[in-house]
Amino acid sequence: MARESRHISEWIDCPAQRAYDYASDPANVPEWAPGLGSAVEQVGGTWFIESPMGRVAVEFAPRNDFGVIDHTVTLPSGDVVNNPMRVIPDGEACEIVFTLRRQDGVSDEEFERDAAAVAADLKSLKRLLESPSLITPRTGR
Repeated sequence: MARESRHISEWIDCPAQRAYDYASDPANVPEWAPGLGSAVEQVGGTWFIESPMGRVAVEFAPRNDFGVIDHTVTLPSGDVVNNPMRVIPDGEACEIVFTLRRQDGVSDEEFERDAAAVAADLKSLKRLLESPSLITPRTGR
């Protein structure tokens, strides 16, 4: 099967560092990506999320100055899904870009559903980050 990627992005009216600090913290994932999972915990240095597929392990790229929030999700089956993600600064705002990669065996309908879910998650992230009531995000993991 030919590989296919779709770049899904959202402009966010907040500084890139704030967006990066919040989105790169695995503890915040259920707040902005509830479709991925509803509960998160760290066990022995590994982050786990309770998802509709079961318990998944999530590993984020090490903190960096480039806005890279790439992360891998290890599914209950043992399959690993790589998720490229970036926060791109633009003055006092930023753009967040998630690259959705079609996995083997994923139908057109499933791929479109996944793309819509990612777009909805990024819209949630935008609402949270643009909200004046958002508590200052943690910067450590």
